[in-house]
Amino acid sequence: MTTMTEASASVREFRMPDVGEGLTEAEILKWYVQPGDTVTDGQVVCEVETAKAAVELPIPYDGVVRELHVAEGTTVDVGTPIIAIEVAGGAGADVPAQAPAAEPEPAQPAQEVQPEGRQPVLVGYGVAASSTKRRPRKSGTTVSEPARTAVQAELNGHAAARPEPAPAAAGLPRPLAKPPVRKLAKDLGVDLATVVPTGPDGVITREDVHAAVAARTAAPAQQPAAPAPQAPAPAPAAAPAPSAPAVSWDAVRETRIPVKGVRKATAAAMVGSAFTAPHVTEFVTVDVTRTMKLVDELKQDKEFEGLRVSPLLLVAKALLVAVKRNPDINASWDEASQEIVQKHYVNLGIAAATPRGLIVPNIKDAHTLTLPQLARALGELVTTAREGRTTPAAMQGGTITITNVGVFGVDTGTPILNPGESAILAVGAIKPQPWVHKGKVKPRQVTTLALSFDHRLVDGELGSKVLADVAAVLERPKRLITWA
Repeated sequence: MTTMTEASASVREFRMPDVGEGLTEAEILKWYVQPGDTVTDGQVVCEVETAKAAVELPIPYDGVVRELHVAEGTTVDVGTPIIAIEVAGGAGADVPAQAPAAEPEPAQPAQEVQPEGRQPVLVGYGVAASSTKRRPRKSGTTVSEPARTAVQAELNGHAAARPEPAPAAAGLPRPLAKPPVRKLAKDLGVDLATVVPTGPDGVITREDVHAAVAARTAAPAQQPAAPAPQAPAPAPAAAPAPSAPAVSWDAVRETRIPVKGVRKATAAAMVGSAFTAPHVTEFVTVDVTRTMKLVDELKQDKEFEGLRVSPLLLVAKALLVAVKRNPDINASWDEASQEIVQKHYVNLGIAAATPRGLIVPNIKDAHTLTLPQLARALGELVTTAREGRTTPAAMQGGTITITNVGVFGVDTGTPILNPGESAILAVGAIKPQPWVHKGKVKPRQVTTLALSFDHRLVDGELGSKVLADVAAVLERPKRLITWA
């Protein structure tokens, strides 16, 4: 799908790109430019969230921003025009070879122009250097075409035919608020023009809407004429105020959050996995005192200087050793062809909780890494995930996963398989417990491991061997040497 069309002799529409990974939509999280700003080839103009990650979109040509078609917080389909750029000299500089032959008359309809060279994707445009400069959002009106916004709102499942405050007639800017907040205000009968914003850059929040409702309820007789000095036009919206229905307790005491982006993708994947693969979970409790001592020693080793050394590092290495000893666990079930696909490589997934939801990036070819290299890769993966910079590619192709529920103080759990994988290991909290050691009860560092596996291709014997091997390595870390 092309991402550029020629709307006139000097204006080009930039469409939401298709990354070719099955994604059909994305949400505009933040615009870094506003109408009138000058942009250059490769400059990031906005941040979007797909079902897999939040990424930045660079523009593929030089020009001046004429219009933003989509407001922040709106979800649009791939191929939808999101921004119009006025390109100097008529034809875009990105398609010089096609401009002479494909130049249409100004009166002709818009024509698709297939770009040459670099193809735009959600994570960049080839090897062009980026001149990313994040600009603070201006307090002015977010420019968007009313008709286009209304149609897109219906496509996104929002309420249709929302009354606009007619900024052209009243001379007032459209109140800044995200679609869920606008819907809440409409449901509660609140005119956003009368709400005092407290959010960043003058954005109206849900709390502002509830505060307006509370103020209206406290003095219903004195408030109907309040919006008149600002905008005579919205009078019909203020008229129902005296007879507005009482606010339901649900609206005040409950918050509805749209399911989209990473959360939507995670929900679909977990439901699909739970009701497709027959899960079996086995547990083992193990003394990891020696592993904890090794962790302390590695922290002092110069080979690990500047690297984060944690118990998770040795758990990951133990699992890699177990996979090497039991390679059939590293496989997947191909339902379409009725085949078991054995993987001769290990892309080790690490479940990570982020502000946008659960994601599972993986360390490519983890079986080839030394312990210091694995520590570095693990640290980079966790840091990138927490900062929200994980790319879709980093979450593709995983073969087996670890989820560390112990960081939350949880003893263990029954993890659900990551789609396309046959096993997932859950690591519980490491706690001092009474343990029989060398014939005597002593306080030892103990944890519980849980291994869930797909019983279609992993039988009880194989699953038990893998879990037992992981536990054996953590109990006596020297097996990392003897078994590797």
